[in-house]
Amino acid sequence: MEKLKKLQDYLRSLESVAVAFSSGVDSTFLLKVAKDTLGDKVMAVTAQSCSFPKRELKEAIAFCEKEEIKHVICESEELSIEGFAQNPKNRCYLCKKELFEKIQKIADDNGMKAIVEGSNLDDNGDYRPGLQAVAELGIKSPLRHCDLSKADIRALSHYLHLPTWEKQSFACLSSRFVYGETITEEKLGMVDKAEQLLLNMGFHQVRVRIHGMMARIEIEPSEFGKLMEDENREKIAKSLKEYGFTYVTLDLMGYRTGSMNETL
Repeated sequence: MEKLKKLQDYLRSLESVAVAFSSGVDSTFLLKVAKDTLGDKVMAVTAQSCSFPKRELKEAIAFCEKEEIKHVICESEELSIEGFAQNPKNRCYLCKKELFEKIQKIADDNGMKAIVEGSNLDDNGDYRPGLQAVAELGIKSPLRHCDLSKADIRALSHYLHLPTWEKQSFACLSSRFVYGETITEEKLGMVDKAEQLLLNMGFHQVRVRIHGMMARIEIEPSEFGKLMEDENREKIAKSLKEYGFTYVTLDLMGYRTGSMNETL
């Protein structure tokens, strides 16, 4: 509760904010606290692109309608950014820089004094080139500023009765590609459909990493048994091949964030 109060005080010091809102655990919590603290001096901005699943966009729209928050959806087509499709190691930097420049214009047009985004304390420990763009453009990171970890955010989200308190962690679909492998709209669609299938089948935390035309599935080790049931295994393999994958594999290490960074 002390960290929640610290966050509220920090948001008050910013006076008015545009929240980069993805409908994920962190940005939903940040937007809710901002709305409760600043009232109408808050707006949400969500980027729509081929690397952002439709289900996440729908959830973002529904949340803002429920909470009566002004919501702007901007087009942010990453594949048109020079160099992005080649998936360099600084891919996330290129994307975030372009996105936050667009959000800056929207915030200025709506009289918002600050732009805030939802990275948390745990993000300091992984390779996060997007945070370089955040720093360069003067974007505020209230959750990191107030030392809120993912566990803190989930606990406080539960306290605030947010449906996202136990939502699976999510990152943009471009993060499923091996560095240096060309990102295409077709392959993004393959990954999106594959992950949606697994979620529809009741798997909680999923990633489908793409290596050429091979799918490497990451799920929680506790759910390995469920995936290996004949009916489920056969359905997943058949469906992913229909989506365009040649080979379908299970990563024996299970789900973990940033597994594509293990080669860096």
